[in-house]
Amino acid sequence: MSYKWTEITRPSRHRLAERPSQFSPEQVERAIDRAVDALSAQQAPEGFWCGELTADTTLESDYILLQLWLNQPDENGWNPPTRERIDRAARSILERQMPDGGFNIYSGGPSDVSATIKAYCALKLAGIAPESGAMRAARQRILALGGLQAANSYVKINLSLFGLYPRKHAPSVPPEIVMLPGNVLYEMSSWTRSILVPLSIVQARGANRRAPAGFNLNELLLPGVSLALPKRWGLSVLFHQLDRVFKVWEKRGSERIRAAAIRQAERWILTRTRHTEGLGAIYPAMMYFIMALDALDYAQDHPDRVEAIRHFESLLIETEDRFIFQPCVSPIWDTSICAFAMGEAGLKDDPRLTRAGDWLISKEVRRKGDWSVKRPDTEPSGWAFEFANEFYPDIDDTAMVLLALMHAKGSNLEVQTACERRAVNWLLAMQSEDGGWAAFDVDNNWAVLNQVPFADHNAMLDPTCPDITGRVLECLCRRGMAGHEAVRRGVAYLLGAQEKDGSWYGRWGVNYIYGSFLAMRGLAASQAPGSGDALGRAAKWLRAIQNPDGGWGESGASYTRDCYVPAPSSASQTAWALLGLRAGGDSQSAQFRQGVEYLLGLQTAEGKWPEGATTGTGFPNVFYLTYAMYRDYFPLLALSQV
Repeated sequence: MSYKWTEITRPSRHRLAERPSQFSPEQVERAIDRAVDALSAQQAPEGFWCGELTADTTLESDYILLQLWLNQPDENGWNPPTRERIDRAARSILERQMPDGGFNIYSGGPSDVSATIKAYCALKLAGIAPESGAMRAARQRILALGGLQAANSYVKINLSLFGLYPRKHAPSVPPEIVMLPGNVLYEMSSWTRSILVPLSIVQARGANRRAPAGFNLNELLLPGVSLALPKRWGLSVLFHQLDRVFKVWEKRGSERIRAAAIRQAERWILTRTRHTEGLGAIYPAMMYFIMALDALDYAQDHPDRVEAIRHFESLLIETEDRFIFQPCVSPIWDTSICAFAMGEAGLKDDPRLTRAGDWLISKEVRRKGDWSVKRPDTEPSGWAFEFANEFYPDIDDTAMVLLALMHAKGSNLEVQTACERRAVNWLLAMQSEDGGWAAFDVDNNWAVLNQVPFADHNAMLDPTCPDITGRVLECLCRRGMAGHEAVRRGVAYLLGAQEKDGSWYGRWGVNYIYGSFLAMRGLAASQAPGSGDALGRAAKWLRAIQNPDGGWGESGASYTRDCYVPAPSSASQTAWALLGLRAGGDSQSAQFRQGVEYLLGLQTAEGKWPEGATTGTGFPNVFYLTYAMYRDYFPLLALSQV
């Protein structure tokens, strides 16, 4: 990846740098106090924080398709309760339609063909007339973007379940994947396997579903363009041939083997809903799990089905004027960053932090999950992202919790010490061969899997990344482990991953600003030889991309272009840039001080920061996240470093 920042002109940058900063230490302290008070007001009595986590319209669109699966309309249409929910979901979708008729996947982004196709289908199912202005505009935008044929594989798979896209042209996900030797299933990312296994059951057992009589999406087909899977080169040709074999197998293969595979897949998904809030605790896996149970003829009052729907609907934010699904919930993530930021701001032995510490310690994972396939002898520990997701603790959350627990001292020091010891050992065991850390797994980098026909969701693998590696290094070094071999290997990974312009790629936040600030904090904490030059180049890059208003902003288009793409300043990204500069030894430059000034000027009287940007990343180029609390606790953390 090469960053082309020289293409970006900022004529007022020098004027900005020359303007003297106006803030005083007292202003910073007052801003910190207001921010701490604002966060304190959001803390739950149990000690945790959990802000809203939202995404794009695809979740509400999928919800309407799920209703079609579970509640097929009769000649009189949908039943009244379903009708009411679908109407609310449709209104929620329409409220976010763009002027060009399409639907985007991040704030300020262009219309996305897959999101727009999903929205169009859902709105048409909801009864919105195809000739209405909104639908005409959406249809024209879809055709301009390549038509239904340009949708990603999961859109085609979902539509094919209802006969709305030819099954022969949608990728097959056979349930036999759970029977493949060599633990091939565990070479896929954790989220991919939790999606594919229930989906394989749905494909195998749900062939009797159909859209309402006369309903189709033919008007979205671009004339003269094939519906077949896109032709590729290299190993992808082999996988396309295998897809044809799978389709023949579905019709003519051994019923005994297929039945055994379905039973094994069923056991797999049921096992992974114990001690968790739904399969994978993420929206798509939970949705396919419900569909799979229905396809397996689980009665509506079966406890597993009832519980699955309950967990799924717990993701819904429903008020008088809102109907929006969250892709998951983020209490451990929000709690650990809140507690860390408040601790860095100077809170010590504070009851708010004690409650947070006790709550976090109570959420330590103590059962083996999918990660143990590659680390069978490692003692279970770590933290998940959600309230309960014990099969999938993640490395990023674990490192963040360990940082938080440096300030958030629980009420039982002995219990906390033992917990922290286990978690550090788990982190060390989860280091990949290349020296970096990924999100959920070790050495999850079997690149050949990116060639399978359903791999275009850009999330087939869970490779190591600079942002998580940087956070783990900071965690380990601040616990006195700067001389550890794991730290040496992690530093080498980061130095090798630095971009030519001095930045680092950010996998889980948008994008190079996020990756850079975390890599810089990790390197700074390590004080490793060779890190000084890397930090200097990164700090120079951050200063070069500052916006004229003193803040920083980056667009999700950075992932599409493989280079930094500027955007209007946001509170969270400005905070990340300041944290990166501080890690690079810069606390006095004009750019740093103007960034602080930007945050001080943006803060409201209530101690919060407004932000409309999408700064979280789910799957680059495919799915983005808006964390409601990023705009508040990251600026607090940045101001604590001034």
